[in-house]
Amino acid sequence: MFRFVPGRLLVIICVIIVWAQCVLYGGPALLVAADTPANCSFDAVSGKWMFYIGPGGQSNKIDCSKPWHAVSQWSAMLHFPDVAVDKNGMTGFWTLIYNQAFEAVIHGRKFFGFFEYEVIDRKHVLSFCNITTGWVHNSDGRNWACFKGERVTGPGVGDPPQSYTVEEIDEERLYKPNDEFVEKINKHQPSWTAKHYSRYDNMTMGDMQRRAGGKKWKNAYPPPTIPDKITQIESASLPDQFDWRDVGGVTFVPDVRDQGICGSCYAFASTALQESRYRVLTNNSIRLVLSPQEIVSCSEYAQKCDGGFPYLIAGKYGQDFGLVDDSCFPYTEYNEPCRPVTCRRFRTSDYHYIGGFYGACNEDLMKIELLRNGPVAVSFEVYDDFLFYTGGIYHHTQLTDRFNPWKTTNHVVLVVGYGYAGDDPDTGEKFWIVQNTWGDAWGEQGYFRIRRGTNEVNIESMAVATLPRP
Repeated sequence: MFRFVPGRLLVIICVIIVWAQCVLYGGPALLVAADTPANCSFDAVSGKWMFYIGPGGQSNKIDCSKPWHAVSQWSAMLHFPDVAVDKNGMTGFWTLIYNQAFEAVIHGRKFFGFFEYEVIDRKHVLSFCNITTGWVHNSDGRNWACFKGERVTGPGVGDPPQSYTVEEIDEERLYKPNDEFVEKINKHQPSWTAKHYSRYDNMTMGDMQRRAGGKKWKNAYPPPTIPDKITQIESASLPDQFDWRDVGGVTFVPDVRDQGICGSCYAFASTALQESRYRVLTNNSIRLVLSPQEIVSCSEYAQKCDGGFPYLIAGKYGQDFGLVDDSCFPYTEYNEPCRPVTCRRFRTSDYHYIGGFYGACNEDLMKIELLRNGPVAVSFEVYDDFLFYTGGIYHHTQLTDRFNPWKTTNHVVLVVGYGYAGDDPDTGEKFWIVQNTWGDAWGEQGYFRIRRGTNEVNIESMAVATLPRP
């Protein structure tokens, strides 16, 4: 039985006691698999937190996996859904990051950490939602330190850790072509078409899962919120269709790329988000091709070829460290070691979940943000029928491939526009236009359309927006 701490931080037992708390933290770097297995809800996280903070004055190169000692403590109340209040009454902001981490910004300081978890026999997961270890720094990116957070009051404090069981698949098993499954999809519905892709024939089921985003440990997609009247009025005033690939004959969207068998969709979607938003912000005067590999190899805010989130990569990593040009760190499709680079870093000045915090997203807010500032990054659930999409407006058919057992994954992609089928926007089926990361031979030249306004496979649950720094 092993205790894993997301972000490669392991809390170790120590003997120096201050404030009746253990004050030596840190430990060896540990491998984490896919999106981390922690499963922490608002109820399990809201309440009073104590933060034990290490020596400050450090840079963003600080290594919190090494032992460190706490030199100060600080407390804050995290109120549902997004208000943080410190012990002096200063009010700030916080958000869950899926079900695996949180970020709090208050009184000029940013705290970010993954929740602890324990994996037993590769199948049983315990989530310690009252404990987090991570990084803290000033809002201007200076004065870094390590911290450990402990929730001391709130719902369920003192209860046993939350637990669930993961059903494994044989990742080494080769994919078996199944034309019967493709035929069933096409006969089942008229909205979209499927075909077999010969590229899959040489892949293992593990390759297929990583290509679709990596293992989804526990579903944590919140339902879309109901838009308020002002939002509804603004959304209704927008055009019935819009596509950033063709704005007066000009595209603001970078080319489709191919992530291969590395679970790096989050890195590709994050770089595409920044590239497209640089184009929109500068009227195409800055046209970048950014490096997903530097993210995969170097970011401690994600899990390399096993998954990650655009909020933490296009957003937080882009702000804290910046993204580099692709030529500086070319893509290899594997977990290459991190290496120092001296190239220019393109940074993020602001980032947020659409709606303001995790759980506040909806279709209208996504449309408004997309029209104002450019494409948005979204996460959604990939079922096995989606792998064979070739055209039309996708919706999940509920069909399964009996020859190739599949576990639903979290996939990250870029929404570049929206529209409707037919001639009448009031009766035609609404859809999003989405850039995938599986090359331009897949789908509609690398894109797909998917039902809009119904939260199809949770695509309207947690969209992310950023503002690049020119």
